[in-house]
Amino acid sequence: MIRNYIQQFRRSYTRTGFFLLLTLLFAATVVFAHGGKAHDMGEFTHLAALKKATELYDKLIDSQKLDSAWETGLEKVEVSHRQKGNDTEVVVAFHRDEGDPKTVFIFFTPKGEYSGSNFTGE
Repeated sequence: MIRNYIQQFRRSYTRTGFFLLLTLLFAATVVFAHGGKAHDMGEFTHLAALKKATELYDKLIDSQKLDSAWETGLEKVEVSHRQKGNDTEVVVAFHRDEGDPKTVFIFFTPKGEYSGSNFTGE
């Protein structure tokens, strides 16, 4: 009698455990599959601007449009937004510690298209 009760309990416990595990796996899949705003490929983020500007910056150095001092003397990089008339631009500024000019600016549209570069920031 006790043996039957134990076997019945094990079967019930095994089924309950199996369904609990299955439910938790399904719930975890739903929770972790949820995407946020950061996954929106339509948004040109500061990180995307930095990556794109760094690639262009390297090309400018390789093509000798920027001298080699820009490669070794880089002090900091800033990414910001600015209003230009009715439009917004993403600005990536590379600052070096020595030499003149001290900063090169690379500009992008909010969609991530290159819109220019200069040493004045205007």
